[in-house]
Amino acid sequence: MLDITIIAIGKVKDKNYQAATEEYTKRLRPYARLKIIEIAAVPFSSHSQEQAKEIEGKRIKEALVFRTGQIFLLAERGKNFTSSDLAKFIEKSQPVILVIGGALGFSQDLYQNYPQLSLSPLTFPHELARVILLEQLYRVTTILNQKAYHY
Repeated sequence: MLDITIIAIGKVKDKNYQAATEEYTKRLRPYARLKIIEIAAVPFSSHSQEQAKEIEGKRIKEALVFRTGQIFLLAERGKNFTSSDLAKFIEKSQPVILVIGGALGFSQDLYQNYPQLSLSPLTFPHELARVILLEQLYRVTTILNQKAYHY
């Protein structure tokens, strides 16, 4: 059974994304111990973007203090995988902590101190990134358990 923690800035507010998040979380239960930790997003203006990223970065670090596992930031400039390669990577990285940033991404401190994975070279809203991540984690579990889902 995989041991996965997702730390995410902000809540999923959109009802469609909430439904998809709940569905993939339910699908993952037989295959993974999944914990999702939501951290409050920091409001920002055009003049306070760096400050907002710094505050969110400190909150992420606080959430990581007593956690064990390999930590990866989800970032567009991170390492890309096929779904099959991601399955192998997640399996050998156990336990794993995956961090989804807020609307502004991560502070420079986090980028410098943690490796990054990419869901895509495209940028997604953080709510949609959570759905995509959960779907890929479900796909990973079906690949590892040789279930008919990934073709």
